[in-house]
Amino acid sequence: MEYNGSAIIAMTGKNCVAIAADRRFGVQALTLGMDFQKIFRVTDRTYIGLSGLATDVTTLNERFRYKVNMYRLNEEREIGTKTFAHMVSSSQYEKRQAIPEFPWRFGPYFVEPVIAGLEKDNTPFICSMDTIGCINYAKDFVVAGTATEQLYGVCESFWEPDLEPEDLFETISQALLNAMDRDALSGWGGIVHVITPTGVITRTLKGRMD
Repeated sequence: MEYNGSAIIAMTGKNCVAIAADRRFGVQALTLGMDFQKIFRVTDRTYIGLSGLATDVTTLNERFRYKVNMYRLNEEREIGTKTFAHMVSSSQYEKRQAIPEFPWRFGPYFVEPVIAGLEKDNTPFICSMDTIGCINYAKDFVVAGTATEQLYGVCESFWEPDLEPEDLFETISQALLNAMDRDALSGWGGIVHVITPTGVITRTLKGRMD
């Protein structure tokens, strides 16, 4: 979980929700890229952030895209945020299986998902999961990645209930930047998506490059 490094936050506001992540791609302390995508669009009202092993992040993104497309074809409608969260949870859990050569060992995806979106009534929904899909619901914020401890500290200080979209953007941006400054395995810029009933606001952040 610490091989590539990451920092992801999802945070609620007043009829809006935001999700943010760093952009660093590294191998332990060696930085290889500054544009690695960790947040992916599911629908216009649902986004998912994947923290953990970079290869599993790419694999799961493709798998979730396939499952969402199949859901759209079968149900003839877009998948809801909460429904998608349970789909992710079951996908994580079904990988929790014994390795044939080593029956006592298990091989889950080394990824901790963070999901953010709006329900049909514009109620914010956020949750996070561990590597085998145990859902952690929250009404304020959820975090994941190697900067988890730092993120919890700044989010608890900055977050307030019923933030407007612009205030929510400022809050989550400051929380992300301050936490990344204290974690050597994440950082090098960030990206923020603010999901509102009328659309999605996406902005990139410049961070310290050291």
